[in-house]
Amino acid sequence: MTINVSTADHVRVIELDDPAALNALTPEGLTALREALRAAQDDDAVRVIILTGAGDRAFCTGANLKKTFPPKSGFARNALLGREAEAREGGYTRLLDLSDLQIWKPLIAAVNGYCLGGGLELALQCDLRIASASASFALPEVRVASIPAVGGVQALLRAIPAAHAMKLALTGDRIDAETALAIGLVSDVTTPEALLPEARAIAARIAGNGPLAVQMVKKLSLETAHLAPAAFIAQSNTAWGLLRDSADRIEGRAAFGEKRKPNYTGN
Repeated sequence: MTINVSTADHVRVIELDDPAALNALTPEGLTALREALRAAQDDDAVRVIILTGAGDRAFCTGANLKKTFPPKSGFARNALLGREAEAREGGYTRLLDLSDLQIWKPLIAAVNGYCLGGGLELALQCDLRIASASASFALPEVRVASIPAVGGVQALLRAIPAAHAMKLALTGDRIDAETALAIGLVSDVTTPEALLPEARAIAARIAGNGPLAVQMVKKLSLETAHLAPAAFIAQSNTAWGLLRDSADRIEGRAAFGEKRKPNYTGN
């Protein structure tokens, strides 16, 4: 799998590119994806990231079964290795867990076609998901006597109502884009031709906001939602204080008073 990267107007598009294999994941592809995401987080020119798949047949269909054979070493040994080291031994699933990368910039999944198994687990780690009308979604692992390896069930339970999440996880059924929209798995459904332009339009609106504030909103949403009200309010107040004297917040208030578009710099 190749990972294609392009940037325009503070928006970076990262594309999974192996249409012949329905953009299925390989250890090498996951390593390259992680490197691309880490680079985007550290690049001040990037404010929003769009993740999509090449072609119109698939966003991602999970692991490439022809290139992800079970490792020769035992699971216990490999689980104690670092993620990259385990991947070199043939264990790739932990590479699909992006939480260690600490990507605070918003991630938008533009889903064009099949979004299955590990592909859905990848999309569920994005902050927003929009879909082509031809998209479909499933966690089919139980049908082959397995389970989603990197929190797919738990992430699905956080994304949509429990009844819908458990029905999908227990049956392995595949749903279409309109159903995904109805249950809240995606926020928007477009024609295939409009998918990337719509993703860019949403990204542009996000990128026009204060970059530090946007990242802080995401950080708070991921790190404090499980806390009791007193604790998450305290965390929110601390985050507000960190931004209070930032150049961008001062610029935002000045621009509002002067009825002009703010010029944010990420400082």
